Amino acid sequence: MCGIAGAFGVQNAERLVAEILFATQHRGQESCGIASRNPRGNVTAYKAMGLVKNVLTEEVLDRHAGDVSIGHVRYPTAGSSDLANAQPFAIDLAEGPHMAICANGDIINYGELRSFLEREAGFTFISDNDGELMGRLIAYYHVVRDIPIEEAIAKTMAEVKGAFATMLILRDKLFAFRDPHGIRPMVMGHLECEGTGDLPSEGTVFASEGCGFGIIGARAVREVAPGEILCLERGQPVRTVASYPEAPRHCVFELIYFSRPDSDTFGERVWEVRRRIGACLAAKDADMPIGDDLVVIPVPDSSNFVAQGYAEARGIPFGMGLLRNHYVGRTFIRPNQKSRDEGVKQKFNPLPGFFPGKRVVLVDDSIVRGTSVRKLVRMIKAAGAREVHVRVGSPPVIGSCYYGIDTPTRDELIANRLSVAGIAEYMNADSLKYMDVADFDRVLPAPGDYCFACFNLDYIYPPEQFGHKVNVPQHRD
Repeated sequence: MCGIAGAFGVQNAERLVAEILFATQHRGQESCGIASRNPRGNVTAYKAMGLVKNVLTEEVLDRHAGDVSIGHVRYPTAGSSDLANAQPFAIDLAEGPHMAICANGDIINYGELRSFLEREAGFTFISDNDGELMGRLIAYYHVVRDIPIEEAIAKTMAEVKGAFATMLILRDKLFAFRDPHGIRPMVMGHLECEGTGDLPSEGTVFASEGCGFGIIGARAVREVAPGEILCLERGQPVRTVASYPEAPRHCVFELIYFSRPDSDTFGERVWEVRRRIGACLAAKDADMPIGDDLVVIPVPDSSNFVAQGYAEARGIPFGMGLLRNHYVGRTFIRPNQKSRDEGVKQKFNPLPGFFPGKRVVLVDDSIVRGTSVRKLVRMIKAAGAREVHVRVGSPPVIGSCYYGIDTPTRDELIANRLSVAGIAEYMNADSLKYMDVADFDRVLPAPGDYCFACFNLDYIYPPEQFGHKVNVPQHRD
């Protein structure tokens, strides 16, 4: 899971992109980067390990100033966590450095396509990253095969299988395109847009989430549609050059966990979806006695609105019994288990005097490996809670995700190894209840438009069809 950003036809586009990336830092904290088209027409790129505020400094932005810019924050879901895999990628064309690309997603048939490009075109890869693969495949069709760029992008989209939301700078144009199923989110906005006529290219911005627009004073316009290829060029309105939609299969985990609650993702207000999830969980607890000792608390921050929805539905107190250190990143998206465990200890602290004698409903958005919630249950009981009942805003995670989420092997998933009762015992919880996939019929207006593969193994692209990244260095973007 990553975050992408773009700005076209506006002075200091690189600064707008940096601001959007800062607002969407929750989507990736390992590395970040920016690519811009400078006044001479060349594309320059810069990327480094670390957070946006530390990497994209004023000095860096000054060196990469331009009126067209794209950027990326990376979350590595597997493979090496190093600078070679950071994005965007600047890809030299025959006439010079005029192309850059960044992408959010995961390509199932990466190995097959990489082998083809190495064999047929003699391309040398500098990373194991899907973004570079897509850039080189587009360059192959556009430069080697000498077909127009719009057709090169379309042919690439037809070849690539998996999830991708992608931005591409080519000379004086900016392209934005998304996989046919719309698995990962991508929204378009504008800095100044009055009326309902054609949207001008100048001042148009893009982000993985609309929460990135408020910080720059942009207005959200619409999503980039599944399978759509948008082209922006100076003096022209934003135009759809092609569209290849298939049945929508949006990642439901975006609404459950990844997206910021103040975003509209897949046409849904994220905070409202999470409150509805909480109300659905509350309906499962109608037989739990209510008393002065019962309190609902979230695992902050992604579960805050789920817990609020639960508390409101049952009419019991909502409390912030766990304090979060916001200078510690999201533990779920850390690159290895040791750093996740350390992050839990650094990240949360019980509110003094809050828990003694309480029955606690602890609400979390999901349980993947189980170690984080286990530590929190022990922490809360050590702080004096009499009982801890864990409620989870998603179904049990039983399948690996091949579209950009950190569940590379089923062996790591606790729900694939233990029953619900066994997980509760492992966590030392007094009870444990999950959402069911069928519950989302009440939560979402069109549940059939979502991918629930990590909960029910109903994959869009079956992993065995491609031998997922077999004999290829592991990677994710």
